[in-house]
Amino acid sequence: MASGQNDVVKENPVGIVIVGAGAAGLMTAIQAARALRARGVPGSLLLLDGRPTVGAKILMSGGTRCNVTHREVKPSDFEGGPRHFVKHVLEAFTPQATLRLFEEIGVKLVLEPGGKYFPATHSAKTVLEALLKETDRVGVGLKKRVRITAVQKEGDLFCLKSSDDLDTVWARRVVLTTGGLSYPATGSDGAGFGIARSFGHTILKTFPALTPLLTKDPGWKNLSGVSLAARLSFFRRGKKVRECPGPLLFTHFGFSGPAALDISRHLAGAAQGDGPRITASFLPKESEGSLQVRLQSAQQAYSKKLVKNLLTGEFSLPARFVEVFLEKIGLDGGLRIGNFSSEDKKRLIRSLLHYPLEAEGVFGYSKAEVTAGGVDLKEIKAATMESKLVNGLYFAGEILDVDGRIGGFNFQWAWSTGALAGRSAARSLLQAN
Repeated sequence: MASGQNDVVKENPVGIVIVGAGAAGLMTAIQAARALRARGVPGSLLLLDGRPTVGAKILMSGGTRCNVTHREVKPSDFEGGPRHFVKHVLEAFTPQATLRLFEEIGVKLVLEPGGKYFPATHSAKTVLEALLKETDRVGVGLKKRVRITAVQKEGDLFCLKSSDDLDTVWARRVVLTTGGLSYPATGSDGAGFGIARSFGHTILKTFPALTPLLTKDPGWKNLSGVSLAARLSFFRRGKKVRECPGPLLFTHFGFSGPAALDISRHLAGAAQGDGPRITASFLPKESEGSLQVRLQSAQQAYSKKLVKNLLTGEFSLPARFVEVFLEKIGLDGGLRIGNFSSEDKKRLIRSLLHYPLEAEGVFGYSKAEVTAGGVDLKEIKAATMESKLVNGLYFAGEILDVDGRIGGFNFQWAWSTGALAGRSAARSLLQAN
């Protein structure tokens, strides 16, 4: 852009520029525009995104159905930043507020078993189209193919520059909703971290979260497609750090499903010197005591039943899993339960409830649903999402050091932080005029 044109833009800056048109960015834009319109002020808002199409993560989430939020969202559902910060943000824009907003913009949400909310159409496209329609209705300008890589502040204004130097935008307020590093094919390249760092912000160690686990074990790989209920436990320095219950899916490269995805951030973020390990309970509703009783009863009632048939029948474990599992722990599945020794029972119980899972690492960002780590919340105002270091600079979404478990929690974080940042930026703009 020529310098003369640049000066004209500087003389007529945009009120609020939001960088990144994902879930957090769209919510920020909608809430900021609504706040300005409520005061009768037609403020100028511009939403920028580097991709030719926006909302790729929304479209692919929840198996392309988009798990919009969860029935109950608590600070304990998140990792990363301080719980009190997360609590304040969630209270500022609750799941109930999310449900109301989507109803207002024409998206009916249905509650599924387990507490997840999905659009009644079972299509993520419904969610994205409604958000884009509302963004347009409230007067937000959307400009695609503009990848902002540098932001500087001159006086009270921000100067945003694109990667190709073809676009320069001046703004009174800036909200960074650029996401993290997960699913880089969707445009998440970490540029926002660089911008935040240029303003002096601390970027806490980033690593993939909600990503599958890898294994080199051929036995588990041969179970690709088999799933069962499980509870995975993560240990660091011999101490249990986290338990993650849920379905466990065996794949050709390792383990997936909610239990594996939820626990992945702990394995990904652990140092080898901490001795990280994962154990699996393949009967998560059982304890050592209850399992001891059930096996003893089975020995008396079904003494001639084969061990492998007992596990598939009495305990409803998949036959293919049972075959591999018994081979791994060195027990003969063709042995009759009545001939089981006390040592055999102890080994079986221990292995069923505390199996040391052969997880070698995580798949990485290419299949991670979210990024752990990011902008340090200590440098952000919980009441407004504004930077403590730079007046007029706001943050929302995955760029922040917060990541939730699977089930709509990360979307709720995007909606809550976006709503808070958008309203706050609009309020600040109004107060300045």
